[in-house]
Amino acid sequence: MELSIRGILRGFGLKVGPVTRKNFEARIRELIAGQPTLESIARAMLSARSALKAEYGRLHKAVLTIVRDDAVCRRLMTVPGVGPLVAVTYKSAIDDPHRIAKSKAAGALFGLTPKKYQSGEKDVTGGVTLAGDEMVRTVLYEAANVLLSRITRFSKLKRWGIDVAKRRGSKRAKVALARKLAVILHRIWVDGTTYRWAEAATIAT
Repeated sequence: MELSIRGILRGFGLKVGPVTRKNFEARIRELIAGQPTLESIARAMLSARSALKAEYGRLHKAVLTIVRDDAVCRRLMTVPGVGPLVAVTYKSAIDDPHRIAKSKAAGALFGLTPKKYQSGEKDVTGGVTLAGDEMVRTVLYEAANVLLSRITRFSKLKRWGIDVAKRRGSKRAKVALARKLAVILHRIWVDGTTYRWAEAATIAT
């Protein structure tokens, strides 16, 4: 919605510029002041934006309530990059962690392992398989992105991701890190442990 508003105003030569989510609406009203057509358009869109924000807030609180009362989700959230949404999505998708014999298989379950094509002398490794639950795959990828780009606290997990990024590029590093997160989350769930920032050994995928 915010991008749509920016796009409309740009067509009239009005640039919103860098703003925070808090002062976005004030900036828009400042730009459209005295322009009846833009005021009517922007007023409706700002109203829709406010409604979406309110509904999002309610849903976010509901997720936080679920996580607060769930011991497994709280343990999963000790892993860097893993927030309430990632924890509850992962837990809901797996349901019973013991149906996965080995934690290493968690990455493949959500389509985060490379495709393999073998025929005769051909042995081709392609992109990830994209098998399994797309929502879990998406949140794990976002968790990997957060870990690499936003979290400043050091962890061996982040160091591992940075090393992969240097060798293979940022996108592949995020996929590899998402796969590793799937494995670590499963291991923590089964073992009943939490992530140890200072001494956690990364789990081979």
